[in-house]
Amino acid sequence: MQTPPRKEQDSLLRGVRPNIVQSIRAFSAHQLQNSARALGHHFLYANLAHAQTRQDILELIATQFTFPAHFGKNFDALHDCLTDPLHKSGPQPGFVVVLEQIPVTAKFDKEAREQLLDVFREAAEYWADRKIAFRCFYSFL
Repeated sequence: MQTPPRKEQDSLLRGVRPNIVQSIRAFSAHQLQNSARALGHHFLYANLAHAQTRQDILELIATQFTFPAHFGKNFDALHDCLTDPLHKSGPQPGFVVVLEQIPVTAKFDKEAREQLLDVFREAAEYWADRKIAFRCFYSFL
């Protein structure tokens, strides 16, 4: 018996390491959302085009990822919300995260952008240790 051909969405992430933070490049958010759905993974999306500062970024991520109201709006709290509480809530199928249009402004400079992406890299490592895929894709404004 032949296996049915894989859907395009299934194969979209086939060549992408399971625990990585990388530029969105040739992918679109819609394609990644469809791939996440096909794989049964969580899809987290944040459009950051209207952010200017670190505080703006954290507020938009918290709102668009539906973090709890007590979210501390700092990078440590972001890391905590992406890792431990989710792990404690039971088995996780995997994650596809999209951060679109991260601002490039004087108030959110290269150092701040790297700190933000480092939080997601640390989350990817956290989930890799638990053998759960965590792929994060980003673009700059």
